[in-house]
Amino acid sequence: MVRVAKQIDPKRIEELKKKIQDRRYLDAAIARLAQTLTNELVRRERPLGREHEF
Repeated sequence: MVRVAKQIDPKRIEELKKKIQDRRYLDAAIARLAQTLTNELVRRERPLGREHEF
Protein backbone atom coordinates (compact mmCIF):
# COMPACT_ATOMS: atom_id res chain seq x y z
CA MET A 1 0.00 0.00 0.00
CA VAL A 2 1.36 3.39 -1.00
CA ARG A 3 0.80 6.31 1.36
CA VAL A 4 0.08 9.68 -0.18
CA ALA A 5 0.99 12.79 1.77
CA LYS A 6 -1.82 15.16 2.57
CA GLN A 7 -1.85 18.55 0.92
CA ILE A 8 -0.26 21.22 3.13
CA ASP A 9 -2.72 23.83 4.36
CA PRO A 10 -0.79 27.06 5.14
CA LYS A 11 -3.74 28.52 7.09
CA ARG A 12 -3.89 25.43 9.29
CA ILE A 13 -0.12 25.53 9.86
CA GLU A 14 -0.33 29.17 10.99
CA GLU A 15 -3.28 28.36 13.25
CA LEU A 16 -1.32 25.55 14.91
CA LYS A 17 1.77 27.74 15.32
CA LYS A 18 -0.34 30.27 17.22
CA LYS A 19 -1.96 27.58 19.37
CA ILE A 20 1.34 26.12 20.56
CA GLN A 21 2.30 29.57 21.88
CA ASP A 22 -0.86 29.70 24.03
CA ARG A 23 -0.11 28.26 27.47
CA ARG A 24 -3.80 27.55 28.23
CA TYR A 25 -4.18 25.63 24.96
CA LEU A 26 -1.08 23.55 25.71
CA ASP A 27 -2.22 22.83 29.27
CA ALA A 28 -5.62 21.67 28.03
CA ALA A 29 -4.08 19.60 25.22
CA ILE A 30 -1.68 17.89 27.63
CA ALA A 31 -4.53 17.19 30.06
CA ARG A 32 -6.61 15.64 27.23
CA LEU A 33 -3.69 13.45 26.18
CA ALA A 34 -3.06 12.34 29.76
CA GLN A 35 -6.74 11.51 30.26
CA THR A 36 -6.89 9.55 27.01
CA LEU A 37 -3.77 7.55 27.91
CA THR A 38 -5.05 6.90 31.44
CA ASN A 39 -8.42 5.73 30.14
CA GLU A 40 -6.74 3.40 27.66
CA LEU A 41 -4.43 1.92 30.29
CA VAL A 42 -7.28 1.39 32.74
CA ARG A 43 -9.40 -0.19 30.02
CA ARG A 44 -6.61 -2.63 29.15
CA GLU A 45 -6.12 -3.66 32.79
CA ARG A 46 -9.77 -4.65 33.37
CA PRO A 47 -10.73 -8.31 33.11
CA LEU A 48 -12.74 -9.31 30.04
CA GLY A 49 -16.44 -8.55 30.31
CA ARG A 50 -15.92 -5.68 32.77
CA GLU A 51 -15.02 -2.91 30.31
CA HIS A 52 -17.88 -0.60 31.34
CA GLU A 53 -17.42 -0.65 35.11
CA PHE A 54 -15.78 2.26 36.91
